[in-house]
Amino acid sequence: MEFLTHVLPNGLEIVAECNPDAYSTALGFIVKTGARDETEEIAGVSHFLEHMAFKGTPTRSADEVNRELDEIGSHGNAGTSEETTVYYAPVLPEYQTRATEVLADILRPSLREADFQTEKKVILEEIQMFEDQPPFGADEKCRAAFFGDHPLGRSVLGTMASIEALPVAAMRDYFCRRYAPGNIVLAAAGRVDFDRMIADCQRVCGGWEPAECPRIVEPAQPRSGFHRLTRASATQQYLLQMSLGPAADDDDRYAAKVLAIILGDDSGSRLYWEVVDSGIAEVAELSHGEYQGAGVFFTQISCSPEDADEVYQRVMQVYETSHTEGIREAELQQAKNKVRSQLVLSSERPSPRMFGVGGDWVYRREYRSLQEDLDLIASIRLDQIADVLERYSLVEGTALTIGPE
Repeated sequence: MEFLTHVLPNGLEIVAECNPDAYSTALGFIVKTGARDETEEIAGVSHFLEHMAFKGTPTRSADEVNRELDEIGSHGNAGTSEETTVYYAPVLPEYQTRATEVLADILRPSLREADFQTEKKVILEEIQMFEDQPPFGADEKCRAAFFGDHPLGRSVLGTMASIEALPVAAMRDYFCRRYAPGNIVLAAAGRVDFDRMIADCQRVCGGWEPAECPRIVEPAQPRSGFHRLTRASATQQYLLQMSLGPAADDDDRYAAKVLAIILGDDSGSRLYWEVVDSGIAEVAELSHGEYQGAGVFFTQISCSPEDADEVYQRVMQVYETSHTEGIREAELQQAKNKVRSQLVLSSERPSPRMFGVGGDWVYRREYRSLQEDLDLIASIRLDQIADVLERYSLVEGTALTIGPE
């Protein structure tokens, strides 16, 4: 296993974890742009632009893009989050060059007016579908209430108003500002021919014009409160809560993720035994999410409307007990075993490793081997968990419930 890096003259970075014993290759262009880089007027443009990347380029039609990926046996895809937009493809090693060419090409889309108007209807339908299906956009509503005016409070999809009013000229301007080569990382994992990847990338991306596209990382000032929304058509009550947690550059993020497994994993956790195994909740989970300059603990609950008050009180009591009485050594060991097993199992496929390697580089400009991650998780102590519980309150934050009650 070897980790290699290279920077093209125009600023585009290439990073790869090369494993000569792997049977496949995964590569992805990570654009460091997302909902937090938008304004209220163009909210949702990052996700909209991701859709437009597959609508054709000056050299390939939309059909040709899909056909070429099919020809090499790859299911190319993309995804947009609050901070990144990723275009990726798992392939057999012999198709590394063709995958690099196709993915690089769609990062320079035509952005035609006709395609823009057609895809705008698709985006608006997606927003409506998100609102009409459980949990009825509750996660983004909770995020907006928690972060307030902070950029991390914006919806990745945008709003009906922002998408309807968005002109194609605004998308083109955003593209020119945010899709500059210095704001892009090509990450790869598996059986990677790194020298060939450099040559291919220089050939297809070397002519991209550099531009400055800094991100302003504003300190988050999360809010507290309880919000109740009524959805008469819902058959279950959904409860969500966000509270502050370690950020992407905080070493406590590892202990935070282990704590979330102890308290809110989907099996064997404190929440599971308290409300799921007892039958009064269908789902009760805790997770930790990390961003630049901010992190969150995210609680998700679904249950029968008549049980909602009791479930919420019992979940909060689990959190209170963890703050006052701490975590047991046996719980810590079980959680570490779960995390280490998940890491090993996911690492056997290049795609998860590509996302891990690329994410570490984009957020922290570091490379961590699988063994280093396993050793780090194994080294987490009870006092580190206690430090997280002391620094961050799981019972304080923004809660939101939506359902028939």
